[in-house]
Amino acid sequence: MPYVGQSVPRREDERLLQGHGSFVGDIVRPGMAHAAILRSPHAHARIARLETGAARTAPGVLDVLTFDDAVALHRPIPMRMSDRGMMERFLQHPLAHGKVRYAGDPVAVVLAEDRYRAEDALERIEIEYEVLPAVVDARAAAEPGAPRLFEAVGTNVVASFDIAYGDIDRAMREADVIVRETFDVQRHTAVPMETRGIVAEWDAARQVLNVWGMTKVPYWNRGVLAEHLGLPESSVHVFQIDVGGAFGVRGELYPEDFLIPLLAMRSRRPVKWVEDRREHLMAANHSRQQHHEIALALRRDGTILGLHDRFWNDMGGYIRTHGATAPNNTAGYLPGPYRIPNYRADVVLAVTNKTPAGTYRGPGRFEANFVRERIVDVAARAVGVDPAEIRRRHFIPADQMPYEVGTVTLGRKVVYDRADFDRVFTRALDRFGYAAARKEQKLARAQGRYLGIGIAYVVEKSGLGPWECARVTVDPSGKVSVVTGVPSVGQGVETIFAQICADALGVKYEDVTVRYGDTDLLPDGFGAFASRGTVMGGNAVQQAAERVREKIFRVAAHLLEAHADDLELRDGHVNVRGAADRRLSLREIAKAALPTPALKAGLPPGLDAVEFYQQEKMTYGHGAHVVMVDVDPSTGRVSIVKYLIEYDIGRQINPRLVDGQIVGGTAQGVGAALLEELAYDRDGQLVTATLMDYLLPTSMEMPPVEVHVSEDDPSPVNPLGVKGAGEDGTVGAGAAIAN
Repeated sequence: MPYVGQSVPRREDERLLQGHGSFVGDIVRPGMAHAAILRSPHAHARIARLETGAARTAPGVLDVLTFDDAVALHRPIPMRMSDRGMMERFLQHPLAHGKVRYAGDPVAVVLAEDRYRAEDALERIEIEYEVLPAVVDARAAAEPGAPRLFEAVGTNVVASFDIAYGDIDRAMREADVIVRETFDVQRHTAVPMETRGIVAEWDAARQVLNVWGMTKVPYWNRGVLAEHLGLPESSVHVFQIDVGGAFGVRGELYPEDFLIPLLAMRSRRPVKWVEDRREHLMAANHSRQQHHEIALALRRDGTILGLHDRFWNDMGGYIRTHGATAPNNTAGYLPGPYRIPNYRADVVLAVTNKTPAGTYRGPGRFEANFVRERIVDVAARAVGVDPAEIRRRHFIPADQMPYEVGTVTLGRKVVYDRADFDRVFTRALDRFGYAAARKEQKLARAQGRYLGIGIAYVVEKSGLGPWECARVTVDPSGKVSVVTGVPSVGQGVETIFAQICADALGVKYEDVTVRYGDTDLLPDGFGAFASRGTVMGGNAVQQAAERVREKIFRVAAHLLEAHADDLELRDGHVNVRGAADRRLSLREIAKAALPTPALKAGLPPGLDAVEFYQQEKMTYGHGAHVVMVDVDPSTGRVSIVKYLIEYDIGRQINPRLVDGQIVGGTAQGVGAALLEELAYDRDGQLVTATLMDYLLPTSMEMPPVEVHVSEDDPSPVNPLGVKGAGEDGTVGAGAAIAN
């Protein structure tokens, strides 16, 4: 029985549940010192005076760094993705110089024998600020008279662009009905159980910098860190260990990722820094905040003629490594699953005196889905059509796949690979009992109860390329090892890749081990983000396993004196078809392939392959969220009564893990819809800086989520036929609950 498609138990769970995980906070190195960060209390101010002498002489203090203390701090943190024009003018340095641009901006760092002494020494740093007016709204920041965050640039507008097709002006002129709305997506962020942390140690004997942390893209982070510190890449060794949640917030390079390694090199001591929860809420990436002014043009019968959106994206105080990823995605994916003949999005990105914005699970797509699905519902009411019916009328037909939407995002055309939106939507409504639910809603209204039924349809991109790396090896014991460039951030890498490899090589799942998160194990790797782990990493494992399979057959054919085409591989053995007695174990074949003098001429040495899987096109999972909520009109309390998701994933490697990804993502979407907001006052002070104020969903708010996954439309753009499932739950929940 094949392992792919089976809900084999997650390998990671037993170790973690027994307390044997290893997180940054668990790392202890001999002679380890600890760092603490001095952060600006002001949202916008000039640094008038900065004196660190008293801190340097404090008990237990080993080093104090400001911007002027190291040349390595003079280079800004570069972008990894999605540049738009002159965005590099707004990049952040590891420490502020001249002025601060958000409350929490790092100004200095202290290294001491322990965290307590480091924190005490922060209070000895003498600093005077000239407080400046703050601007905390992206639209206000874009105005000519707004306070300037970067005086030399002369504007707070980081970039403005449009994505369009068709003739939106004509659509508006010819429309019978134009529905206009203003929507705000509030600022919120990922709040993983484990806050950010990093440990760095300089190995003077080997001239190697060892770094634990920097989770999601360790190879790229290694390269940037090496460049900033003046080291060859081979002298930076990054270890990705267990992590208590990623969700985009760990996908950036932060100031601390430079400060801690620099302190380790200067002090010749291992250095640890782990942020507290308040630091996380005010210094780790925020996300989502957009203001939309949107118009939908229709005929009287409800036919959509065009969609025009203008939105402002609040970037916070600096541009971080993901650049314009979120607003690019919003503009590129706003048309969604519908035939919209004319479309235009006008986008303005502006810096404000708030924590810098980055990515969060489904970046830009949560926002696009929320705005689009809301305006479709508003339009349905305006023309007197049921919300389900107006969607069904406009779904892109299955026979038009692959379908080129007409937009571009992340440098790629948006082309849906294979989908039948109407089929999945119909299943969702039937399973939910949509018609009966509408009758129940009508009866409840007559009784004074407010039952709401919300629908949202999601098309979710996954498999961002262009490549990923994997190594597969059969060792002389006959066991198989996989090394992947995809780090594990909770998505089940060890389990899924073992399933794929076991099937490809005809071995037991238990005989495959999976390793990751060590930049010395592979020549390169791309990372874990954008729902790409299974699509890119899984296909890289499949491709490497196929190369190893070819080597196995070449060696076995020689040993069995048979043609490779006559061989079959299963249950850890190779045999000649129809001749059960002519059989070799993988152990025997691996030993015969050892690179020794006994190796026969012309045979490949070692059963090993390193492969770079390449995929230019993305894959698109899709599905429907249908939800019933009960609203208490006297208090405004919203209770979720019923929640159903129908989702097409192309092909499931492990159904249990898919279900977990979708339900977990939905929990974050529920928080976004009902609870979470990073709120600021007019002076740029974060007023939801603790978990008493920044509310997260608990089991009391989270309903049972009924998930149905179909595999009717395998992706044609990769050999496994898979599509990602990590972000759909989050992306669809906000709109469905709001509707």
